[in-house]
Amino acid sequence: MAGTASRTPVRRQGRRHPLVATVMALPLAALLLVVFDGWETVATQASSVGVMLGR
Repeated sequence: MAGTASRTPVRRQGRRHPLVATVMALPLAALLLVVFDGWETVATQASSVGVMLGR
């Protein structure tokens, strides 16, 4: 068991750049939209948010 020293993953401190987070999330979001036929749902939610913001 000499080779089983603590092998915790190295975690970088700080925050991920918003563009990197967006690029990571977009493929999954697109897949979910296609699989669940959510285009109408997205439009409805966007419209509701617009009304809530007063636009």
